[in-house]
Amino acid sequence: MARSVNKVILIGNLGRDAETKFTPQGIAVSRFSIATTRRIKDSGSGDWKDETDWNNVVLWRNENLAQYLTKGKQVYIEGRLQTRSYEDKDGNKKYSTEVIAEEVMLLGGRGEGEGSGGGMQSAPRSASQRPAQGGGGGRPSGGNFDDFDPGISDDDVPF
Repeated sequence: MARSVNKVILIGNLGRDAETKFTPQGIAVSRFSIATTRRIKDSGSGDWKDETDWNNVVLWRNENLAQYLTKGKQVYIEGRLQTRSYEDKDGNKKYSTEVIAEEVMLLGGRGEGEGSGGGMQSAPRSASQRPAQGGGGGRPSGGNFDDFDPGISDDDVPF
C-alpha cells in the first residue's frame, strides 16, 4: 500500500477571535480563521503586492486556549486538511475544507501592556494528543498562562 501524507503548517495572523462551542457530549470545538500573506511581483506593472489567503481552522478539546486566540495575533498552526460536505438551506450540496489543528502556538510578544520580551506559547494538548516521545504543550499546570515564560526570545525562532 502506498503511503500518503496530509500535513499543513501555517504561520499567519488570526482574522477573527476564536469561537468555542460544545458538542452534545461536552467536547469543546474552537473555530477561527488565519490569514497568510505572500509578496508577488505584478507581471504587468512590475510592482510588488501582497496576496492574502484565508484558511478556516478547527481546534478540538482546547477551550482554555481559545481566549488567547484573538484577532490579529500571530500563530503557528500544524495539522491536517479535512473536506466535508453538507447541504445548505436550499438543498444544494456544499463543500468546506478546513485545517484540523493538532498543534497551535502563539508567536511573537506578549502583546500591548503585558511587558517586554517575545516568545512562543504552546497550546496545551490532552494526553491522547501528545507524541509518544514526550513533548507537547509548554503550558504549566495550574498557573496563570500570562505568567508563563518559556525562556525563548524572538532571536531563537528560526523564521
